[in-house]
Amino acid sequence: MSAPALPLLRPARAEDIPAIAGLLAALFAIESDFSADSTRQQAALSQMLDRADILLQVAELDGAVVGFCSVQTVISTAEGGPAGVIEDVVVAATHRGKGIARALLAAAEAWALGRGMLRLQLLADQDNAPALAFYRHLGWQETQLGNWRKRLRG
Repeated sequence: MSAPALPLLRPARAEDIPAIAGLLAALFAIESDFSADSTRQQAALSQMLDRADILLQVAELDGAVVGFCSVQTVISTAEGGPAGVIEDVVVAATHRGKGIARALLAAAEAWALGRGMLRLQLLADQDNAPALAFYRHLGWQETQLGNWRKRLRG
């Protein structure tokens, strides 16, 4: 019996944007705070491409994008330097449980360390028990901070 094929992790390219938007639609379907809008997601991804302070990482398997992770840089006053915000982590439902999200997060951590970041943080839907358990298993710690937002437009 052969081992399952490992995905290729690589920076996202413009031609990946529709596939990434599809993955985000699946993610937003389980996050009550967000709703999928392919036009918005594709516009945002296009703005993020080719920026040195943003990582857009895809997992590709047999020529198809099956996972995605993004990290954006902020300057943390608490840490006194750069920190990373993992905005999205998603793996296609048919490819979950195969170590792809773990590999994407490890690549994000390596990217952040290589840029001198002092912390990574992410948001996770409180109703997504499998994701919360996964993050805890990888050593992520829940904080006392709540997430608040105020829409400024649209």
